[in-house]
Amino acid sequence: MTHVALFHSVLGLRPVEMTWAERLRAAGYDVTTPDLYRGETASTLEDGFAVKDRIGWGALAGRAADAVRDLPGDTVLAGMSMGAVIAGTLLPHRPDTAGVLLLHAIIGLPAKVRPGLPVQLHAGDPDDFAPPAALPGWLDAATRSGADAKVFTYPGAGHFYTDSGLPDHDEDAAALTWQRILEFLPDQPSG
Repeated sequence: MTHVALFHSVLGLRPVEMTWAERLRAAGYDVTTPDLYRGETASTLEDGFAVKDRIGWGALAGRAADAVRDLPGDTVLAGMSMGAVIAGTLLPHRPDTAGVLLLHAIIGLPAKVRPGLPVQLHAGDPDDFAPPAALPGWLDAATRSGADAKVFTYPGAGHFYTDSGLPDHDEDAAALTWQRILEFLPDQPSG
């Protein structure tokens, strides 16, 4: 069974991540949702960045590494916004990663990854955390690293367009993202 580690945004582990994890489980995947903030959440980006800064990036990256330590080497690393950056931080230490799923943010990939590593990026358009002008360069760098990268943008969708609890939510874009994620994940169960 394919395992997915889904990392939360700067707002903390909230209903959006739990809902997406439950949907993945219902589709037949094994999902882990590490709580890097240990129960804290934020209602605004400003408050979320304050929590992130107070905990510190090193501590967050350490918590993420601890959370995946006993997971299979071929676990898919997935993240929403800040969680995408966490997935990118873990990638160099998990060479057998089956895929990288990025929602709401671009990340720097290592200069070299496993040839053909599937990487999928989903971002609203426009989105300050995945600026449209930066996407062609990001895709080129990802391809040069050896990744099989694909970028999907959703015109008019806000940053957190997959979160039905926030004003940025775009139901059509979120549904299309879900469809593309299911097509992306390895060993998709039949059903």
